[in-house]
Amino acid sequence: MRALVLEAPGEALRVAEIAEPEPSDGQILIRVRACAVCRTDLHIVDGELARPKLPLVLGHQIVGTVERAGRRFRAGTRVGVPWLAWTDGDCPYCLSGRENLCESARFTGYDVDGGYAEYTVADERFCLPLPDGYTDEHAAPLLCAGLIGYRALRRAGAGSPLGLYGFGSSAHLIIQVALAEGRRVFVFTRPGDSEAQEFARSLGAEWAGGSDEAPPDALESAIIFAPVGALLPEALSRTARGGTVVSAGIHMSDIPSFSYELLWEERALTSVANLTRRDGEEFLGIAPGVPVRTAIETFSLEEANAALERLRAGELRGSAVLKVASE
Repeated sequence: MRALVLEAPGEALRVAEIAEPEPSDGQILIRVRACAVCRTDLHIVDGELARPKLPLVLGHQIVGTVERAGRRFRAGTRVGVPWLAWTDGDCPYCLSGRENLCESARFTGYDVDGGYAEYTVADERFCLPLPDGYTDEHAAPLLCAGLIGYRALRRAGAGSPLGLYGFGSSAHLIIQVALAEGRRVFVFTRPGDSEAQEFARSLGAEWAGGSDEAPPDALESAIIFAPVGALLPEALSRTARGGTVVSAGIHMSDIPSFSYELLWEERALTSVANLTRRDGEEFLGIAPGVPVRTAIETFSLEEANAALERLRAGELRGSAVLKVASE
């Protein structure tokens, strides 16, 4: 089968013909139809996340059809494969509803091969049924950009105004959920990024400006999507007493030291890590009713390196999606 393979961090993905994977007990064989590109993929390629499986097929926002059935999904069923690939199920984290923190967890496109290929295998317990009304390409970003954004939104609490720092794949989805919940949303982008600010306003942001600008009102909550550590104290400085700032990324540049005064008055600073199957079920259950619409730019499988470079340069509007299988 065709695949894009990472041989070593810092190298471009290599187009290769590799063996079609064989499902083991509990797994299903999936024909990949689309796979969205995530900033986590870029962190892996750049060597910013330690110890990936090598060689590795990236990709953890996979939409495909079941080729070889299991106990849960029949052949021909459309499924989604997210970042969380496996947990042990019996550790204190798993037993307390926090499987996202399982110390033995394995992750798609990191510990196990992912969706930058024509076929993949996945533990069917961690695959997600997908809602109707989304094409394969438009469904793919829901599986990480949507799920991590949703988990971050819930962790931020119900405060309004909500600040979103960075307006890429996750933020452009979660702003739609926040607005449907009746929140005011302020969006912060890189200074001078008028295109991203206009995109945010087109989706309903009340205000959009640079991360160095003051919003119209103090924030009750904020989510940091951009992997820039300096944004955490900046967001705290814009957050009202008792507000919460959530870091939604898997990797971030170093956070500069800051005065305790920014955290005082019961402000909270927290993070999200990975996702749970419940997050997936909840978000995919509400997405069609919002409705959450994904803005995408499609690439062929062989164009994965170009998609990653577009993401690195901040040139994407919404999400990049690899279109793997033709009709």
